[in-house]
Formats: sequence, C-alpha cells, structure tokens
Amino acid sequence: MVQHRPHTTVVLAMSADGKITDVRRSPARFGSKTDKAHLEEQIAIADAVLFGASTLRAYGTTLTVTHPQLLQQRTQAGKPPQPVHIVITHSSNLNPEMRFFQQPVNRWLLTTTQGVLFWKGRREFEQILVFETPTAKVDILAALQHLTTLGIKRLAVLGGGELVASMLELDLIDEFWLTICPLILGGSTAPTPVEGSGFLPEFAKRLQLMEVHTIEMEVFLHYRLQRPTD
Repeated sequence: MVQHRPHTTVVLAMSADGKITDVRRSPARFGSKTDKAHLEEQIAIADAVLFGASTLRAYGTTLTVTHPQLLQQRTQAGKPPQPVHIVITHSSNLNPEMRFFQQPVNRWLLTTTQGVLFWKGRREFEQILVFETPTAKVDILAALQHLTTLGIKRLAVLGGGELVASMLELDLIDEFWLTICPLILGGSTAPTPVEGSGFLPEFAKRLQLMEVHTIEMEVFLHYRLQRPTD
C-alpha cells in the first residue's frame, strides 16, 4: 500500500510501569547512555523529527546528531548534518529564549492560524506550516501529506503522549521503539506513551514485535503497527 505521508516511528523511553515522565512532568532523564545513543541513531536516520510543545518546554532543547559515524552516514546519504526539527502546537505558546532556538538545527513550526500570529515575521523558525481542522486544531494528516512534498520520507516522533495518541487515532504511526527503564515512577496523572481518550479493547491498535534487545538493565522493544491487511 502506497502511503502519501512519511514513514513514522515513535521513539520513547519509559519506566517499568509505563510512564514517560513523573507527575510533575519533569524532563525524563532516567534513560541510560545506551538509550540516548539509541535515540540519536533513530534521529540520524530520519529526515525530520516531530515533537509537541509540552515536550519542548520540559527539556528546553532537542537532541542533535553528534556522533561522527552518524554524521558521516548522513553525509554519504546526501543529507544535511541534522534532520529538520518540527514543533507541533495549537497555541504556539513557546519562549523564544529557550536554548532550542540557538541549537544548530533547521526549525519548523506546525501550527494553526491562531498559533502563527506571534511567530509570523520572526526568524526563529525557518518554515511555518499552517494546517488547521474545522475545530481549530492542527490537521496532522494534511500536514504529514504536505511534508512528503518537502522531501520528508522518514519521520521520528519524540512525544508526547497526546501527540502520539492523536496520530494513532488517524493511523499515522508505522513503528514504535520503546525503551523499558528499570525504575517505577507511579502516579495516576503521570504521562504515558499514549494519552488521549484511549481505545476500547475491540478497537485497540495491534502491534507486531520485530526486535527485542536487552542491554544491561534496559529492554529495547521494536514494534510494527499491524494493518487490517496484515
């Protein structure tokens, strides 16, 4: 089946009880150096990475490709040193003083007609993409279809849970890379990889396990979304 959108892979680390951060939504830095290296590898093979405003506000920065071998692989593939970093937000409520805006990456903003108002005419984002649903939310499907016309063939989705949920509902996710880290965070309000309103069992998204790697105390799980034709 031909997909008129980028191939999308969600890459997230979570606690053993399925939390991607704590109840205070602090920056999740519980992954090991191995997990960070794995994340960098996934970013390096992508043409663009996509993340929500809450994720950006929590960290203030984005992860760039720094490993010499990964940079060389991108050069040999005819790609720029860094993939495009795309922030998706309905409101565009972002602090332009964040260190993210000084990092050496090509920054794009995906937002609504309301969200574009503050950033229009400014230089922080190289491109501002406006795709809006009738309910004044970002039209993710139309946006992803447009990204293919801009040369984006592989997209890494780095969170958060609300973004992943909305993309799953629209069947816009192809793969998951989940790192299970050896700690328990707990908390009924602590975010999980997939937020939103949830899926009843008969409508749950089904996964096919592709790979399992255990490195020291962490487990790396690679899943593919099953389609109705599988």
